[in-house]
Amino acid sequence: MTNLPTESISSAAKKIKLLLLDVDGVLTDGRLYYDNSGEEMKAFNIQDGLGIKLLQQGGIQVGIITGRVSKLLQRRATELGINPVIQGREDKLTALNELLLTVDLSLDEIAFVGDDLPDLAVIKKVGLGITVANGSATLKSAADWQTTKKGGEGAVREVAEMLLSYQNNLARLLEQFQ
Repeated sequence: MTNLPTESISSAAKKIKLLLLDVDGVLTDGRLYYDNSGEEMKAFNIQDGLGIKLLQQGGIQVGIITGRVSKLLQRRATELGINPVIQGREDKLTALNELLLTVDLSLDEIAFVGDDLPDLAVIKKVGLGITVANGSATLKSAADWQTTKKGGEGAVREVAEMLLSYQNNLARLLEQFQ
């Protein structure tokens, strides 16, 4: 489902220079796992990771704004070269506005992927607001575009391929695998 006509999605996607991601429900399936000692565990989708690498190769920076704080997330972000990583920020719109003071980008050059109500204000503010297939009904109605895949199940890879395709970089980047 898309809330914007294809031409509008294409126009917005061509401008994107920074993709910001929520974590729980976007990079993960949204479930929280704890082991017997109380340590948190998360499962990240390897296809999403390759999608992030492709975005970076295509000139699109990838960052994170999340309400929770997780050492596991920091490790995964470091592995993938994700920067900025903003953790522990329930007010994601304030975090976005603070980030705008440190980067030379306008809102229409930023896309955000979220799945639930804490992501709503950012989705409505950026140039391309995206939700995952299992995002909340409120986000689905507010987002410009929705993935067909669920969070933690390749949704970020789907976003990566969409952005790179509209920016005419996907085919070139996929040649390295042939």
